[in-house]
Amino acid sequence: MIGIPAGLLASNAFEWAMHKHVLHGRGRDRSSFWAFHWHEHHKKSRKNGHYDDDYTKPLGEAKGMLREAVALAAGAVALAPLAPVAPFFVGACWYSTYNYYRTHKRAHLDPDWARRRLPWHYDHHMGPDQNANWCVTRPWFDYVMGTRKPYLGTARAVRDLARQAKRETD
Repeated sequence: MIGIPAGLLASNAFEWAMHKHVLHGRGRDRSSFWAFHWHEHHKKSRKNGHYDDDYTKPLGEAKGMLREAVALAAGAVALAPLAPVAPFFVGACWYSTYNYYRTHKRAHLDPDWARRRLPWHYDHHMGPDQNANWCVTRPWFDYVMGTRKPYLGTARAVRDLARQAKRETD
């Protein structure tokens, strides 16, 4: 049963590392497979108050979302050989993979929900430092690695949201 917490922790660590080093590291190169994350997903999220309409489209029509789903599925398949010896670990990792996609999708379709339930992820996209707050599902490894930088609830966030609301009414 120790495999369950170990799988949850390993998944969160992988989520942090993948986001930081692959999606933002390699993803800044426009010719990279991972470029969709920085050049499309972040751009849409910043422009639309955390909303990304690609999550409303079928996977075949949203290149970035398809790549996200394929990468998650490939990771899940890669763990399959461990299932006979570490079934609880693999099960927790598979749950985490499913939960990541479900949670990330909902966060970008319902920004109000994201602000309430995943403020660290909202802070990643909407805060002044998009090179922080790497975790999506739980902020555990952002705290461990010292990369959790709160934005929501700060004076700056209040000013930014007021400025955004004024632009929308003008």
